[in-house]
Amino acid sequence: MNELARRVDEWFNGPRLPGVKRGVGFVLLVAEFGKIDGGRVNYISNGSREDMVAMLREYLARLEGRAADGPETRQ
Repeated sequence: MNELARRVDEWFNGPRLPGVKRGVGFVLLVAEFGKIDGGRVNYISNGSREDMVAMLREYLARLEGRAADGPETRQ
């Protein structure tokens, strides 16, 4: 999974260079079908744990209809 994450990060953000910040963050969740509830879910990302937890919370809120689109996404 580490190699996959490195390649995904490079695909989104280009090669890592000293002093250059990445622009796109991602989270990859992997689980075996039929064993997610009470099973094991593997997680990898290219960001800090705090940032990725915030990103996942935002995504879940939107999925569940608990978050409104911000002004930048409204048409």
